[in-house]
Amino acid sequence: MDGSEDLMIRLQGVGKTYADGTVAVQELDLNVPRGSIVTLVGPSGCGKSTTLKMINRLIEPTTGRIELDGEDVTHINAVQLRRRIGYVIQQIGLFPHQTIRSNVATLPKLLGWDKKRTRSRADELLDTMGLDPETYGDRYPHQLSGGQRQRVGVARALAADPDVLLMDEPFGAVDPVVRGRLQDQFLAIQDSLAKTVVLVTHDIEEAVRLGDRVAVFEPGGRLAQYDTPSRVLGAPADDFVAEFVGADRGLRRLAVTSIDLLDLERPPVIRTSGTLTDARAQLDAAAARWAIVVDDQGRLRGWIGTDECQGTGAVADRAERMDAWVDHDASLKDALSTMLQWDAGWVAVLDGDHFLGVLTPNTLHEALRRSVSAEEDGVALEEVNVTSSGPVH
Repeated sequence: MDGSEDLMIRLQGVGKTYADGTVAVQELDLNVPRGSIVTLVGPSGCGKSTTLKMINRLIEPTTGRIELDGEDVTHINAVQLRRRIGYVIQQIGLFPHQTIRSNVATLPKLLGWDKKRTRSRADELLDTMGLDPETYGDRYPHQLSGGQRQRVGVARALAADPDVLLMDEPFGAVDPVVRGRLQDQFLAIQDSLAKTVVLVTHDIEEAVRLGDRVAVFEPGGRLAQYDTPSRVLGAPADDFVAEFVGADRGLRRLAVTSIDLLDLERPPVIRTSGTLTDARAQLDAAAARWAIVVDDQGRLRGWIGTDECQGTGAVADRAERMDAWVDHDASLKDALSTMLQWDAGWVAVLDGDHFLGVLTPNTLHEALRRSVSAEEDGVALEEVNVTSSGPVH
């Protein structure tokens, strides 16, 4: 990792050995850049939750040094330290006899905020979490679904506007569909708040989806690999990591590989204002069987094939609806899922509603290969060309 990065959390030689000799964490070095999400992942009993709790001193380290924004946490009053750090756990721990608004306001009250400021902050966060304060503020935890309670837990952790958020299996207690929605919402919130987040999970899929960096722990509390999601999936550091991330890591890698404009094919583009005669001539000149149809502002309006270009008339009257499309900031997994959903041979890539190009199964595969090769060889993506015999740099 580049030592020039602005670090919010730094662990140096941190270890935890219990009185019976059990080693929970071994000589851990871990740097967490400001504003990033770092996920800690590994099998049960590998030290990931212990590491999280040492950061806010719920567990005291046996050895090493832990810094928060450059300050040694062992020199900070533990209670004051925890008030500077948001903490979210799987069980949530909402107070059952307090309203949702009161639950969110727990820490601001402890910090002595006045009632107006406290209520305003609680309502602001409920709204951020997609929970209308007028609807949910006066309800009690038992009146909410599991996913809603989990969002309240995140809101409560953010109430005092901490720089750091520690999350221990935050989405583990809900069903997979709700879990996916919570993950999406959390990433959207993080885009605007830019907190420094350390998140523990046992699920490699969640780890690579949420993390800017992933720390893979193995039994015995040893850090096996700390890297970007794409490198953890594409270049496991050892046999343990390779086995842990699974044989289908190539499929998982699709979810963390963005669409690159270099990987798009650019078929013929025909305007809705054109004639079928013009469209036929354009397809013949390009030796193509189909073309993208856009309006005069370049907005996607569908597609047209050679069969639809027969006779006379306007392109706008013969263009077929285009349902298989994704935005340019989508992942390769999104593109493949859309392709399969619509049983399409290609998927259009848009910037807003403006057409940029298409991905086909072949170019999608080449995009993944280029990404893997760039990661493994440490070169820029645009420097990697993929041929039938393999990557060429």
